[in-house]
Amino acid sequence: MTLFGTAISLKTLFQWAWYGALVYFSYLMLLITLQYVPVNLDVAFLRIKTDVISKTHYRLAFFTHVYTSIFVLVLGMFQFLKYIRKKYEKVHRFMGKIYIGIILFLSGPSGLVMGYYANGGTLSQISFCLLAILWIWFTYKAYRYAREKKWHQHRNFMYRSYALTLSAISLRLFKWIIVSWLALPPMDTYLIVSWLGWTFNLAVAEGMIYFFTKASLFRKKG
Repeated sequence: MTLFGTAISLKTLFQWAWYGALVYFSYLMLLITLQYVPVNLDVAFLRIKTDVISKTHYRLAFFTHVYTSIFVLVLGMFQFLKYIRKKYEKVHRFMGKIYIGIILFLSGPSGLVMGYYANGGTLSQISFCLLAILWIWFTYKAYRYAREKKWHQHRNFMYRSYALTLSAISLRLFKWIIVSWLALPPMDTYLIVSWLGWTFNLAVAEGMIYFFTKASLFRKKG
């Protein structure tokens, strides 16, 4: 009984720590977003994009991506709260539809345009374009499985989708780690984090999916 209670306590602590970290990093992302409100072409990241900022479609893609991504970051967080999913099913579905709609029609396509013009050369551009394509695809699959009421597959693809949503945070976190510990040229650092920022998240998501699937099969056999 004590071990069982301890396991529950550790699980609860982990969940609180996880959501606390998400809230904190979402707040930091909000501060980054606010730098571009109102529209400002001479601030932060855009100062190193002088070669493409004159292109209307790039400006449209950039501000669309910046202004919408913060919403999917926060909305996705609530999609995995069991309490809301069970107690307020309509709220869960409503927020899920907004999350999916923003990614499919705004954040994802704009991210693909930005990926085409990414810093770091061809490999970096391939990484960000692949990230955008997979983000759109995983989110669409999550939507399709929800429509078909295949909740297990829906959950798995939501894990994958949100893992890529969180690349906005992990990319910056890995960049900070590499800059702090390794003296690499800026473009080399950017190339590394362009891949590590989302492949690491996706690997974690796949590990969670594998673990939860095994645990579910174990319970059924028991």
